Amino acid sequence: MNDTVNRQILLVEKPTGKLGPEHFKMVNGKMPEPKDGEVLVKARYISLDAANRAWMHGATYRAAVEANTVMAGGGIAEVVASKASGLAPGDIVFGDTGWQDYAAVPAKHLTKMPKLEPMTHLLSVYGIAGLTAYFGLLHVGKPKEGETVVVSAAAGSVGSIVGQIAKIKGCNVIGIAGGKDKCQWLTSELGFDAAVDYKDGATFKALRSAAPKGIDVYFDNVGGDILEACLSLMNNRGRIACCGAISQYDGVPSAHGPRGVPGLIVVKRLVMQGFIVMDYMDQSAAALAELQSWVASGKLKVQEDVIDGIENTPKALIGLLAGENRGKRMVRV
Repeated sequence: MNDTVNRQILLVEKPTGKLGPEHFKMVNGKMPEPKDGEVLVKARYISLDAANRAWMHGATYRAAVEANTVMAGGGIAEVVASKASGLAPGDIVFGDTGWQDYAAVPAKHLTKMPKLEPMTHLLSVYGIAGLTAYFGLLHVGKPKEGETVVVSAAAGSVGSIVGQIAKIKGCNVIGIAGGKDKCQWLTSELGFDAAVDYKDGATFKALRSAAPKGIDVYFDNVGGDILEACLSLMNNRGRIACCGAISQYDGVPSAHGPRGVPGLIVVKRLVMQGFIVMDYMDQSAAALAELQSWVASGKLKVQEDVIDGIENTPKALIGLLAGENRGKRMVRV
């Protein structure tokens, strides 16, 4: 590649329905020049997340992605040049560098990462996905040994880790995923006690059968009808950790929100809490130490889905929204 060219993926139009390849285009931009306090980084891996689609709707915990701008996204990058103290060429960092080869980013918006192999683990189990699973389950869901934990989007980057941590903590774990193959993978490879295929059209019935004693903790990645089904099966004083609502991000949302709110929450004295992983970053060192020990001991298996080529980033995100991936999906630049 010619190092004077900066390949960039632009969001050329905000979708009103489902996201498609026509909403993106790749252009050759100029190499950015870092200003004082900034560093020039070269992308190594781009993280793909359902949140990428949510940012197109409007401002969330970050500004909305606007049309005809570089598509926003986090990633692992290598410092090429630095005009900031604390970062030097060769350092590995995580930050919102966007879908492009190179970016000039304020050093205060980057996190210096350890140099470890495989580097992809810095985006999966030791990155936002792993930390989201860890804090959302343990600090918000607060499972106790012997309780029943249900997680939706269970074959995804966060859900697959949530279920395994719940098993490590001695819980009965039920995953909800799309398709028989994914459900089989959850039980045979990741150790889930049961898995429910939401695509078979009988989610509530299957959940009730898998959790005859009810649900104590529900880790919600999808919202919508699946949240409604779980609400009905929650035990008194159950906890619901609201991580995302992927069912509402792409295309037309369901005609109604989850029924039973607030009625079931009141009657069952449920705690339903949303969270953002950045709120817990001051505790990340302890979390990472525990995650690393579980991976080293084989208690926590890491599943990654790596796509090659920045030009394939739009297709890879569209596929993620359709549920193609198992574990963490990312693009090798």
